[in-house]
Amino acid sequence: QVQLVESGGGLVQPGGSLRLSCAASGFTFSVYDMSWYRQAPGKERELVAAISKTGVRTNYADSVKGRFTISRDKTKNTVYLQMNSLIPEDTATYYCKASFVHDYWGQGTQVTVSS
Repeated sequence: QVQLVESGGGLVQPGGSLRLSCAASGFTFSVYDMSWYRQAPGKERELVAAISKTGVRTNYADSVKGRFTISRDKTKNTVYLQMNSLIPEDTATYYCKASFVHDYWGQGTQVTVSS
């Protein structure tokens, strides 16, 4: 069974950091592009970061470029999102996505940035 299990969300002060994890199982991780999306209440879901199946190519939303880093570990079948210099506008539910012939989504993990 395909599963994407996200973890690492929580409450953090502005300027702080969080590292999100997405553990994949039930499919061949190495052939899937991976990405992180986020959605705040009342707003559309938006792409935050993406990484190619090889891990060589990455892409970031302008709003997070320079602050967030996406990476993947083929040994652990896990994709990460390192989030630094967090601001209140980063508050959202963050979702992991696997893309190949079919798309798979994680359940989401909440990130709240507040003082």
